[in-house]
Amino acid sequence: MRTILTTTLMLCLASATSLAAEEYKQVFTDDFESGLEQWEIVDPDTWGLREQPDGSKSLEILKRESAYKPEVRSPLHIALVKDLELGDFDIKFRVRSTLDTGNHRDCCIFFGYQDPTHFYYVHIGAKPDPHSGQIMIVNDAPRKALTENKKLVPWDNEWHTVKLQRRLSDGAIRIYFDDMDTPIMEVEDKTFGKGRIGIGSFDDLDEFDDIRVMAPKSDQEVEVVDQE
Repeated sequence: MRTILTTTLMLCLASATSLAAEEYKQVFTDDFESGLEQWEIVDPDTWGLREQPDGSKSLEILKRESAYKPEVRSPLHIALVKDLELGDFDIKFRVRSTLDTGNHRDCCIFFGYQDPTHFYYVHIGAKPDPHSGQIMIVNDAPRKALTENKKLVPWDNEWHTVKLQRRLSDGAIRIYFDDMDTPIMEVEDKTFGKGRIGIGSFDDLDEFDDIRVMAPKSDQEVEVVDQE
């Protein structure tokens, strides 16, 4: 009898896990083959498309300096997805750092974005300190670290895969770099709820490609952006 109950429980758990996975759907994708129409870019003069050896395209930050001067200390290079605000979501993409700037060599992911002085971002910096390699919050004040991360990020000149998971129920924020099973940073914070999502850098040079965003099917306010 115990064996039957155990088997039944395992099947129920497996079914629940499968159902949870099915509740997420792809709500945004871009490989930049059709240009930049899906993006709102802060200081577009510092961004552009790059043609790859195989003829495909990627989105690239072209200049470290920017004409954008944020009201509070925060990143200079921000590209936000148009017409998309999410609470729970996964974003996954490929990124390549194109200039070795030392300890703060980075890329950033923006989320919960309300306006230019209220948002979260992840600074995926090479060597962590209070201003690098942390999950940050900008809340009408200069950016502040929510984490005390100590893990180095092995930036080089190659492409890497990055994923961010956000869950509003417990405020969970998890960041993955190449290893999609073990986060390099995680924290819980509920300051901001649903908001815009984006990619970029504090003041470094990166290329981005193959952006994918997944969100719950139950989120009726999600506007699906279909590149095709």
